[in-house]
Amino acid sequence: MADSKAETWLRDRPEIDSIFACVCDLNGSMRGKRVPVDQVSKVVDGGLRMPLSIVGMDIWGEDIENSELVFETGDSDGLCDYTGRTLMPITWTSRPTALAMLWMRQDDGTPFPGDPRRALARIAERYRERGLTPVVATELEFYLCDPSGARPQAPQSPVTGKRLDSDGALSLDELQHFDEFLNDVYDCCELQGIPADAAISENGAGQFEINMRHVADPLRAADDAVLFKRLVRGIARKHGYAATFMAKPYGDRAGSGFHVHFSLVDEDGNNVFDNSGEEGTPLMLNAVAGMLATMPENTLTFAPHENSYRRLLPGAHAPTSVGWGYENRTAAIRIPGGSPKARRIEHRVAGADANPYLVLASILGGALTGIEAEMTPADPIEGDAYAMKKLPHLPLDWATAIIAFREGTHVKDIYSARLQTMLVECKLQELRKFARHVTDFEYHSYLETV
Repeated sequence: MADSKAETWLRDRPEIDSIFACVCDLNGSMRGKRVPVDQVSKVVDGGLRMPLSIVGMDIWGEDIENSELVFETGDSDGLCDYTGRTLMPITWTSRPTALAMLWMRQDDGTPFPGDPRRALARIAERYRERGLTPVVATELEFYLCDPSGARPQAPQSPVTGKRLDSDGALSLDELQHFDEFLNDVYDCCELQGIPADAAISENGAGQFEINMRHVADPLRAADDAVLFKRLVRGIARKHGYAATFMAKPYGDRAGSGFHVHFSLVDEDGNNVFDNSGEEGTPLMLNAVAGMLATMPENTLTFAPHENSYRRLLPGAHAPTSVGWGYENRTAAIRIPGGSPKARRIEHRVAGADANPYLVLASILGGALTGIEAEMTPADPIEGDAYAMKKLPHLPLDWATAIIAFREGTHVKDIYSARLQTMLVECKLQELRKFARHVTDFEYHSYLETV
C-alpha cells in the first residue's frame, strides 16, 4: 500500500506531475528514473527496480569493464527501497518536480552491500548496539563560477558587474552581493528539510561555505549533504552561474573541503566525550586513535578523484599527514575548544568532492574501530602540522590511495567486501582513463624541450 504521507504530499501540490526516484552511487552522484506521480505507490512501496550495478558506475556514468558484479549476476536488477524521507520539491527546474530518495536491496530481501548508504547504516547500527548515537554536523565549501568560457572563472558580482579577482575570506560584501542566490539556497534547504546554518565567504574568489546544524542521525546528515550539493548546483544554474564542489577547481586558489564534526551521546542523551575538562574522555581518545589508524587506507573515500590530490598537496593548507590536536586547524583531526558539554571531534581531511555516505562511514567506522580496540593516540600536535616531517603521510596521489584502500587491514572492518571491490574497480577504471589524456600544459612544457 502506498505511503499515505507521500500521496497526501502530492495531492497538496497538484502542479507536480513527475518524481525523480534516485539512489546515490559510489561517486556521490544521484542516479535513477523520472516517473509520473500516478506511480508514487511503486516508488514508496519498494516496487521500483534498477540494476544493482548502477551504484558502481564511473564518474562518466559508464559501466565498469569486467565487473565481477555484472558477470556474476548477469547485471541483475535490485529493488529500490524508499528511505522514508518525505518527498522533496525541486524548485529550480522549468517545471516543479519532486525527488524521492531510495536505496537498494537484493531480490532475496537483504540490503545490497555495495550501496554506500547501506554502508553507513551498518556503522550506525553498530553504534546503536553499544547504546551510542553519533551527533553529526557537516561543513561544505563550494565555488560559484562563470560557466561561459572553456575553463571556469570567478563570477561577476551581480551588484557591481565586476569580476571577483581577490580572496574574500569572511567578506560581508561578497555575501551581500550574492544575496539573492544565497536566499534561494536557504529557501530550498527549508523546503527540503535541510538544516542549513551559517554561511560565510571563504578564502577563494567566489567561494562559500555553508554549515549544517548538528543532527543525531548520521544517515540524515549524509542525506542532507547529498541533497545540498544537488540543490546548490541547480540554483546556481537558475542564477546564471555554475557551482562546483571540485576539491581544487583553481590551481592557485584555496581548495574546497568537507569538514565533519561529531560527538557521541548515550541512551540518556549524555555526551560521552565530555569529562568536564578540555582534554575529553578516554573514549574520545580511543575514537581519535581509531580515526588516525584507519585514515591512510580510507583516504580514497576522503579524496576519491584525480583532482582531489591537488588539494592534498603539501603547503596547500589541507591536511596531508596523520595527526591530531586541540584547537589546531593545521591537524587532520581537531578537538575544538569551548564548553565541555559540546566536546566533539572535527575531521578535516575530506574534500567537498567526496561521497558524504562514504566520508561518514570512514570517520565513524574508524572511530568505532578505536573504541572497540581501546586504542590510544599519539600525543596531540602543537604548532604547524604542515611543517612536521616526522608525522606519517596520507597517500599523496590517487593510485597510492586506491592501493591503500584495496589492501587496508581495517577497511574490511568498516566496509563490505562487495563495496571495497566495487570502489577499487571504479577508481582504477577512472585512473586508466585519466592516464590516457595528455594535458595542454604537458605539451607546452615537454613537446620540443625533452
